[in-house]
Amino acid sequence: MKALWLDGNLSLRDDVPVPSLQHGDALVRVRIAGVCATDLQLLRGYGTFRGVPGHEFVGEIASAPDAPERLGERVVGEINIACGRCAQCRAGRPGHCARRQVLGIRAHNGAFAEYLSLPLANLHAVPAAIADRAAVFAEPLAAALQIPQQVAIRPGQRTLVVGAGRLGQLIARVLRLSGCDLAVVARHPRQRDLLTQAGIRWVGEDRVQQNGADLVVEATGSPSGFAMAQRAVRPCGVLLLKSTYAGRIEADLSSLVVDEVTVIGSRCGPFAATLRLLEQGLVDPTPLIDACLPLSQGPAALRRAAEPGVMKVLIDCR
Repeated sequence: MKALWLDGNLSLRDDVPVPSLQHGDALVRVRIAGVCATDLQLLRGYGTFRGVPGHEFVGEIASAPDAPERLGERVVGEINIACGRCAQCRAGRPGHCARRQVLGIRAHNGAFAEYLSLPLANLHAVPAAIADRAAVFAEPLAAALQIPQQVAIRPGQRTLVVGAGRLGQLIARVLRLSGCDLAVVARHPRQRDLLTQAGIRWVGEDRVQQNGADLVVEATGSPSGFAMAQRAVRPCGVLLLKSTYAGRIEADLSSLVVDEVTVIGSRCGPFAATLRLLEQGLVDPTPLIDACLPLSQGPAALRRAAEPGVMKVLIDCR
């Protein structure tokens, strides 16, 4: 099959084997895949993954020996593949399985291909009312929805999102539903226009108030973004981290201790709730789409996604 292949460099190959299936797996024919900041970090050296990258997708089940009734079902998928046997799995935390594989990120070929495989339990049927170009956002939108699962967000609470890129835009659209006093740090004109169109207030970096926010969400993926987020959170506030970083970053841990700041890491989130948001039209991610290129132009799609100010780039894998 055709697929993008990461092995130090990114290339398009036409000889990648179609994924084999284990018990309980399904083969998914990928329709559309989305380029994420984590994909770009992998290209820059984050992690040690080698294989087919990509973890945001919408597709259809092409083979499911253990559930033939699901054949042809349009699906999106949770990306963590758990062993089901370790202490984390037994404690109900499969996303933190000690032996987990992660679609397109760790030890499991991903979505920038004609086909992928995932356990049937990971796959969620997409309601007919949700178009493919919206459904492909399910994974990052679920990551945004993880925030209100971890932190109680009150109406009027001073909330700052640092970073108005792909994930930051989705986070802002989710948090605004809570009625909090929301602002987003946005650098590029395109980011600012999208926020304005969604009725979300943005601020420039020079307008960020020190110790001015009850909750700060860091979603830039950069050391400077982390430093800004740390300055912005008030004493006894919450600093929630949504970024994965290539390499290590420096942090003033002493001030976090002195100011008694709660630091929370945040990763994957609830798919069922995400599909309800999309079906009900409470969040529309499609204005974030800047380009959609065929799989044959996959390397160019990732280069486009890496350009400053570019939002979501999709890859049509059909």
